[in-house]
Amino acid sequence: MNIILLSGGSGKRLWPLSNDIRSKQFIKIFKTENGDYESMVQRVYRQIRAMDETATVTIATSKTQVSAIHNQLSENVNVCVEPTRRDTFPAIALATAYLHDVLGVSRDDSVVVCPVEPYVNEDYFAAVKRLSDMAKEGSSNLILMGIEPTYPSEKYGYIIPGDKEEVSPVVAFKEKPDLQKAKEYLSQGALWNGGVFAYRLSYVLKKTEELIGFSDYQKLFDGYKDLNKISFDYAVVEKEPDIQVLRFGGQWKDMGTWNTLTEAMEEPSIGEVMLNESCENVHVVNELDVPVLCMGLKNMVVSASAEGILVSDKEQSSYIKPFVDKISQQIMFAEKSWGSFRVLDVEEESMTIKVILNPGHKMNYHSHEHRNEIWNVIAGNGKAILDGREQTVKPGDVLYMPAGCRHTIIADTELKVIESQLGRDITVQDKIKYPMP
Repeated sequence: MNIILLSGGSGKRLWPLSNDIRSKQFIKIFKTENGDYESMVQRVYRQIRAMDETATVTIATSKTQVSAIHNQLSENVNVCVEPTRRDTFPAIALATAYLHDVLGVSRDDSVVVCPVEPYVNEDYFAAVKRLSDMAKEGSSNLILMGIEPTYPSEKYGYIIPGDKEEVSPVVAFKEKPDLQKAKEYLSQGALWNGGVFAYRLSYVLKKTEELIGFSDYQKLFDGYKDLNKISFDYAVVEKEPDIQVLRFGGQWKDMGTWNTLTEAMEEPSIGEVMLNESCENVHVVNELDVPVLCMGLKNMVVSASAEGILVSDKEQSSYIKPFVDKISQQIMFAEKSWGSFRVLDVEEESMTIKVILNPGHKMNYHSHEHRNEIWNVIAGNGKAILDGREQTVKPGDVLYMPAGCRHTIIADTELKVIESQLGRDITVQDKIKYPMP
């Protein structure tokens, strides 16, 4: 089975845990059987592997999310990188061409496209497998999954089926409605459009040829910035006459807001949190190294991270985006392919960062033109290379790299470093990469 997971998102609706680099699907908030926490992308990837360990999983995403994906899943996961944002049709066209041209998937094979962030159980992926089988058999050009609604929602688009059978022809699609229209749709047997669908690989390659003029992966990648921004729904789905929908009545939650996310939390708090006995329906996520105390709160969500602090009524938390849009600050936390970093302090001519490198990983070999750096090793063991000279590092070691010095650090064990950046022009653009010596 071939699955394309769409991993997008701006990171605004789950602020302050999410940002432009760390979108909602990378927040580790779901407790596992061994007591650890996993993210949405880790949970979905694990569930797919449990259902079909041989499945070809490809994540379609932007350049900013690649490091987090490799950090949380592995360096070996298939990632189809969008050079820039062009909505879902170009993204799916590029990923489909990637399957064919890079991974060697046959034109006759089926492909299932899924969002990366739904909170679902194993029966969801059994339905995904069925979609894949139906597409491969050629029962229709497109087969959608329709979610059985649990309430009249204004947040989702709707699929109007032709009958009430488990598999039905699609009569119409409806945009996100107001509440009254949503009630009317439900009375017609309408289904939520969860953005899950399957097709033969050849079908989307043909549509790509028709709408773009070519379907070669490298050509699509090279010319991606010039492609029209358009959704797959508008470009393909709503114009396709040969289309069916498979009803799905199992658990399905869109983790798009704090309100829905907290519904999936198994515990009322994560991190160092105290709630007194008068708190009711309160959820707290604390990523800081200081305690959070809540007293007498009702129907609230509290979240504290390096990016900021949110205290909100749960229903009001759905309207967070325009306020977060007004916040302008640098990224304070990010996961990289080699580990993670957290900004501890920012001054006019300095910045202090805590860097954690995973065992066996390293930074790029690089230099800076406009700043000096000091590394203070506080935990773990590894090696550093400064201008081609290698040395071992251990807790207590201090390394100085003036501007122009080529440097990297390599972790033998988990390595924790306090990095001080000194200079008048400290920017992420001030970085020159070199091959490893």
